[in-house]
Amino acid sequence: MLERFRQGWQKVMRPLAAGLIRMHVTPDMVTWVGTLGAVVMALVCIPRGWLWQGALLIALFIFSDSIDGNMARQLGRHSQWGSFLDSSLDRIGDGALFGAIALYYAGPGNSVTWSAVTLAALVLGMETSYVRAKAESLGMSAKMGLATRSDRLLISLVAVELAGLAGAGVLPAGLRWALPVAMSYLTLAGAVTVGQRMAAVHRQSDS
Repeated sequence: MLERFRQGWQKVMRPLAAGLIRMHVTPDMVTWVGTLGAVVMALVCIPRGWLWQGALLIALFIFSDSIDGNMARQLGRHSQWGSFLDSSLDRIGDGALFGAIALYYAGPGNSVTWSAVTLAALVLGMETSYVRAKAESLGMSAKMGLATRSDRLLISLVAVELAGLAGAGVLPAGLRWALPVAMSYLTLAGAVTVGQRMAAVHRQSDS
């Protein structure tokens, strides 16, 4: 289902990407704007308890970040620098989102436990990406797992949105638990994914 969503989203983004190219906007510019926008929205909105508003604004910037790849394909540019920049800034965006959720629980969310669980999800998510990158730098593959970056973003943003709307009385109050449940799942899935990828690298290595 996620793959079908990505394909549909790319079709939607294609004319917008073409328009930006005509305006002489570069893919790198879009990458920077998407990341910085997501970081600012995460750190401004979520720690203050503006959950549903923050989730919508972050989603706009994060999904607009896919425009840069669409632009690069239309321009016929697939540079190593562009790939490096995109991956590097993705880590900053991910850190800002999960860090903001942890700050929410340290503040208006009033739960040290869920703040700690969110930090665990953050660390394991970063480790998931690192294990894959390190494996690929050694000529091996480690792409499998329960919690890819796209999965983490989609699950966390949907959970923040549901919890925010529940807190605002728009949805049933029980949906406030969507966020703790999501952070718990991502922590567990992150641990499993790191284990899967490390096991895959071990099988491919000469040890």
